[in-house]
Amino acid sequence: MKLLAAAIALMLPGMAHAADGARADAAIAAAGFQGVALIGQGDRITYERAAGDVRPGEPHQVDSLWRLASVTKQLAALIVMQEVAAGTIDLESPVRTWWPEWPARDADKITVRMLLRHESGLPDPGDTGADGDEVPAFYIRKGAEADPLRAASAFCAGAPRGMAPMDFHYNNCDYMVLGALLQKVTGKPFADLLAERIAMPLGLSSLGLFPFDAPAPANVPGMNGKGIADPAINLGTYGAAGSAYIRPRELWAVDRALMENRLLDRIQTSAMWTGEPGLGFAALGAWSYSVPLKGCPDPVALIERRGAIDGVQVRNFLAPERRVAVILFTNRGDFDYGEVAGQSGFAHAMLAAALCPEP
Repeated sequence: MKLLAAAIALMLPGMAHAADGARADAAIAAAGFQGVALIGQGDRITYERAAGDVRPGEPHQVDSLWRLASVTKQLAALIVMQEVAAGTIDLESPVRTWWPEWPARDADKITVRMLLRHESGLPDPGDTGADGDEVPAFYIRKGAEADPLRAASAFCAGAPRGMAPMDFHYNNCDYMVLGALLQKVTGKPFADLLAERIAMPLGLSSLGLFPFDAPAPANVPGMNGKGIADPAINLGTYGAAGSAYIRPRELWAVDRALMENRLLDRIQTSAMWTGEPGLGFAALGAWSYSVPLKGCPDPVALIERRGAIDGVQVRNFLAPERRVAVILFTNRGDFDYGEVAGQSGFAHAMLAAALCPEP
């Protein structure tokens, strides 16, 4: 496996532990990871590596453009919480407060918080595939039918899975509806909000939203376990649930701004990052939990956001108390990150290298 771009391991003033580049390299080699790994600490990137090939003969590059998949939801939740801070959205009020004509059966019961935490009971686009289909039919739509704004008031407002509030059920419709709700409240499409609320304040050039009705910008293709490229997916159909794209270094800039409360005040950030144990520690747009890491004397508080669209899998970990982020992109659909709570696997090893002294 080719390893590209030299690792950077810098000791930062005032920090108890600097990223251990050698341990991170060893974790990448042991797992056969192919993609981009980045560790940010304080105000700088302390480890950055591209490993393996995009496809045979084409090495990964640290500055490639990647789909964010469901990490988009983390950005959507941030913009919702900005509106909460401004007093224009209330988490406990139903969607019909701002969108009276929304035709969903439980529109007067489904609150903004229920959408953020996947408790709405709305229909699920993932259920639109026939047995044996590689991709649900919803995500290969074209033309006006593929518009996620239209889907929010049509498919996502159709026959529900159950009465709200329901138990946690991960569902992209929840965030498509949130994207439409944000447009109702602000008068601006979600793509414009990404630009105005996140990209422009941070000086980002790569953050954007895949269009549903035009060719997508060139980005790292997903590959299945046999090295075959993704089937034809319309990446724009996901909207606020999964249509964003970015370069890894600029995702780090977003993470850093979140941890420094430059995009959202401390009170609302704390509310956004409060995990609910009864929902598997789901917070708003992410998961929030504390976990033991190999080499750390005490459990570490983490914010985790994961995303996957076919062959591309993303992990975005933040340790706000340490001002550390660990960002992992792979375009291998069969790659196993492991579960951090299980204290083993690739993601756990990378977090330990970033946050803990060597045992």
